[in-house]
Amino acid sequence: MRQTDTAAIRERLIQLIAERSFGRKKIVLASGRESNFYFDMKPTMFHPEGAALLARLIFDRLSKLDVDLVGGLEMGAVPLIATVSAFSHEAGRPIPGFFVRKAVKDHGTKKRIDGIDSVAGKKVVILEDVTTTGGSAIQAVEEVRAAGAEVVLVLSIVDRLEGAIESFEQAKVPFASLFTRRDFMKD
Repeated sequence: MRQTDTAAIRERLIQLIAERSFGRKKIVLASGRESNFYFDMKPTMFHPEGAALLARLIFDRLSKLDVDLVGGLEMGAVPLIATVSAFSHEAGRPIPGFFVRKAVKDHGTKKRIDGIDSVAGKKVVILEDVTTTGGSAIQAVEEVRAAGAEVVLVLSIVDRLEGAIESFEQAKVPFASLFTRRDFMKD
């Protein structure tokens, strides 16, 4: 993707996320912290243009890496995984996807890592919609590492800048985000 394409996609995604996924009100985050602003990425991830642009931007980032699989923790990462995997096929560099269940189901295959037979020996990127402290993505990292995969990157759409960078450094996992809260609000 050309630099100008990337810049235009980023600008359009900032608009879409601001319109569809960013809000200000008091809420409790997945980390348990209270906040007066939030990012609910599902309205952007399920919007046709938002899904397509996110897939292109994420794929562009992944194309610079040696990566075999893309995955993440249910539910936030699933829409990203599906669109990125589909886009990778269209782009001629297929990257299969998988997801990590928060808990094993008591029926069916009872897999914790689903969508693929095995991640053992594979280089994976973990996707996340919004990162606060990194706890959700670290659950996925720990699970795929235990299954024999190497995590080459955790990539978030939006980093709230509330401790994720430090958490991933401590876990010895490379981390990046497409955007930070500063793209949507002044500190």
